[in-house]
Amino acid sequence: MLTALLAISADSVRAQQPAPAAIPAPGEATYVVFVNGRPIGREQANLARTPAGWTITSTGTLGAPLNLVNKRFELTYATDWQPIELKIDATIADPRDAKAEPRVIGLATSFATTTAINEVTQNGVTGSKTDQITARTVVMPGNFFAAYEALAVRLSSMTPGGELAIYVAPQGESKAVIKAVTPATYETPAGTLKARRFSLTFQHPTGPLDAEVTVDERGRFAKADMPALGLSIARQDLASVETRQQTLRNPTDSEVVVPAAGFGMAGTLTTPPRQGRLRHPAIVLVAGSGPVDRDVTVAGIPLFAQLAGQLAERDFLVVRYDKRGVGKSGGRIERATLEDYAEDAIAVVKWLDKRKDVDTERIFVAGYSEGASVAMLAAAREKKIGGLVLMAGMGTPGRELILEQQKQLLAQTSLSESERADRVALQNKILDAVIAQKGWEGIPPEMRAAAETTAFRSLLTFDPARAMTNVKQPILILQGALDKQVLPYHADKLAELARGRKKAGSVEVKQLPGLNHLFVPARTGDLSEYESLETKVISAEVPGAIGAWVASVPR
Repeated sequence: MLTALLAISADSVRAQQPAPAAIPAPGEATYVVFVNGRPIGREQANLARTPAGWTITSTGTLGAPLNLVNKRFELTYATDWQPIELKIDATIADPRDAKAEPRVIGLATSFATTTAINEVTQNGVTGSKTDQITARTVVMPGNFFAAYEALAVRLSSMTPGGELAIYVAPQGESKAVIKAVTPATYETPAGTLKARRFSLTFQHPTGPLDAEVTVDERGRFAKADMPALGLSIARQDLASVETRQQTLRNPTDSEVVVPAAGFGMAGTLTTPPRQGRLRHPAIVLVAGSGPVDRDVTVAGIPLFAQLAGQLAERDFLVVRYDKRGVGKSGGRIERATLEDYAEDAIAVVKWLDKRKDVDTERIFVAGYSEGASVAMLAAAREKKIGGLVLMAGMGTPGRELILEQQKQLLAQTSLSESERADRVALQNKILDAVIAQKGWEGIPPEMRAAAETTAFRSLLTFDPARAMTNVKQPILILQGALDKQVLPYHADKLAELARGRKKAGSVEVKQLPGLNHLFVPARTGDLSEYESLETKVISAEVPGAIGAWVASVPR
């Protein structure tokens, strides 16, 4: 999958070289690989220092959609991180035919200062390929994640705006541009881990690929996320359910565990700094799609942690929590549906209803992005919810939203109109197959493996028109006018659906000028702009609008 998406032409612009690389701490590491939040396998790696420089080795097994058995990966660098030699011995299984023999692949690459000579073997047949490269390029063959150890070392000395040459053996060379560097702290079973998170863009002929790579304080690779691929790689200590990233801690934050359906959900309770009254209105924050934790950190912006602090300043008691199977929460993420997430939100509401410091007639649920759909499902089932705040929620069925988002992404690429049309047609076929649970003929097996999940089908089949008919509570709809992920017209669609309900609560819509999908002040709202934002703080208009609306909701 990565090989296909990162395959690069060899005539790309040579990248500038950074300052000398840091010296990492040698030792072993185990990486857990996730696709769409589902663990598909592990890779055991070792970084060793030798008299000649550095050697990275690994073995491992990855299931569908990668279907890779890494028998031996070995990559050597000189002391200045100039690549010397790469050796790969692996097999790839055909997911379409379980009885077929796995395809044997081998790669032997020798490097000179500006040349890479590849000997590629497949099922006993060997061919050669020579590429021009940049001196001290970072060698990153697709799906062999131990190679990220060298990337981590080189990133350690980089600053925003810097560039690295990346050689995707044996395809060719490209570059990675560093957009931002932010500190990151993780709470792990072994203690606190300090790291830095590098936001990168891998340049690609068909469009950029954004990634976040985390490097720990020892100069070792700790984590990588590529949202567009649904791909995450995490070192074992960061993959533990007992680990969570600490992005922002408000003065009145405290850790809580909420009992759910057979497991505990770990969360943070933020209380008002002034305890002037006995009971406070409460808000449950419901996160959007993917394996995000309670703080909902995107592009270095801890959206929910900031919102909780700002709402607490306005006398609210706020709960944000790790989704099931994420962070410190129990449960399983791979088969979770929107309905399951709604039950989790209801569990938090019921937990709040038992607290003596909560005004039980004023418990509200605020859902963000996909979480807005979850909030609607929860409100339809639970009368203890006094009202809904729908933030950047979709106003069309999930299938339509996914297709709309793909068309937007394709519009930013250099593909021809016919190529874009072909990809849209393939996407339509995939979405239809997911919903119907049949019709996969002609669809690449790796795409089927990535799309054919319970969670994705739940999103595609969600229809806000159907869900809204059962929601009787008052509703506030908030929308950033520069939102490019969920376009502003979705707020108007939601309002139309909400106003069409019978014997239901009031509806208020606020389109917030100058704010993007994260409700942060922006200029264009494009994803590429997030890392260069002048401010990374959620606009005070959001908690202000919520506070004013709650005050207007009758008891």
